Amino acid sequence: MQQLKYFLFVTIFLLCSLNAKASSDNIKAAVLAKQKACLGCHAVDKKIVGPSFQAVAKKYANDSGSTEFLKNKIRRGGSGSWGVVPMPANAKLSDADVSLLVSWILRGAPSAN
Repeated sequence: MQQLKYFLFVTIFLLCSLNAKASSDNIKAAVLAKQKACLGCHAVDKKIVGPSFQAVAKKYANDSGSTEFLKNKIRRGGSGSWGVVPMPANAKLSDADVSLLVSWILRGAPSAN
């Protein structure tokens, strides 16, 4: 019985830690999207110039290559995936920042709350 209590405690602790990390990543990604002007063309839940982040998440939800594809799209820019309006390249973003943004976008750009 003591082992079960310990196991449950550790499991709950790990789940809470993961939730805190995800919340922290959501905050960082949202701030980064604002700083890098992503929100000038994209919104979380509606189309502006480009698609909403939630529409991107839905489109690529079952695509195993989506992470690399979106990283390249952010770095290199381009057009054709969502229409003719080109997305500018963001070549100066670090790999860590691009990874953070793509991960957040593929989760549907959840709020920090």
